[in-house]
Amino acid sequence: MLPGGAEEPNSSAKLPLPCHKWRLLISYDGTKFSGWQYQRWPPTIQCAIEKALMVATKLERHELCLVGASRTDTGVHAWGQVAQFVTPFSYDNLENLHAAVNGLLPSEIRVREISAARPEFHARFSSESKVYCYKIYNNPVMDPFQSLYAYHVPHRLNVTVMREAAKNFVGKHDFTSFSNHSRGDRVVNPVKEIFQFKVIEMGALLQLEVEGSGFLYRQVRNMVALLLQIGREALPADIVPAILACRDRKALAKVTLITPPHGLCLMFIKYNKELLQPPLGAPPTSFGRLRQILHFKVFDIVKSYVSYRI
Repeated sequence: MLPGGAEEPNSSAKLPLPCHKWRLLISYDGTKFSGWQYQRWPPTIQCAIEKALMVATKLERHELCLVGASRTDTGVHAWGQVAQFVTPFSYDNLENLHAAVNGLLPSEIRVREISAARPEFHARFSSESKVYCYKIYNNPVMDPFQSLYAYHVPHRLNVTVMREAAKNFVGKHDFTSFSNHSRGDRVVNPVKEIFQFKVIEMGALLQLEVEGSGFLYRQVRNMVALLLQIGREALPADIVPAILACRDRKALAKVTLITPPHGLCLMFIKYNKELLQPPLGAPPTSFGRLRQILHFKVFDIVKSYVSYRI
């Protein structure tokens, strides 16, 4: 059991037979939700999706075995969250299920795709990398239309030094200094590999894009916090390798506080392409019926987030 009544999914539990696995691609505005992970109260993304699936499939929660690829924190958004669930039966067509689930979900959450998954696919453990973006609005006056999705920094930031400092995160490092205490009793390997860390300037908007093999609890927000202090020219760029070498969260806490969650968005989760191929005889992937036009706030923030090709 996790704090707040959250339950840790048992990934080693035996799945029911016969078992058909389904993959979901999900977007959500996390403002009103207490993160992804299931808990009875306050509401979470996983809880909302499970409720919709239970009605649509007429299965119980323990039968669905819903698992998400990333346990986004309270207030964090997602454009490309991936999840899986199972059913003891198959579908000839996924469009009706897709329409039913989205019709039952709150407007802040939408399933963008439903597809059949191979038995060996696992939403969390099969991922090769994850891409997060943190958005900053760097202007004396905050844009009210960005207030739920970008962190306001009124003082001018030195983007050049932020880019130089971000390069120090790339590679394989022990990120203990950048992790808050992990939720639950899981033992997590603190060594992660960062493949790229970009600082992109788009007028008043700064987009910090980081891709890694995985991330510790609140690691991205802590890395961004240090880069902001460097951008304010309150700290030198070479402090990044020094704090990494400390392997002590207290070292970071002495120089900066964590950034708020609303600027963070889970953009993509990458998998081996062969693993994403549907099993033989599977129904076609559902991208939603054309007559369903999805209007919800997270789509607006994605327009500014998705300004590149990864």
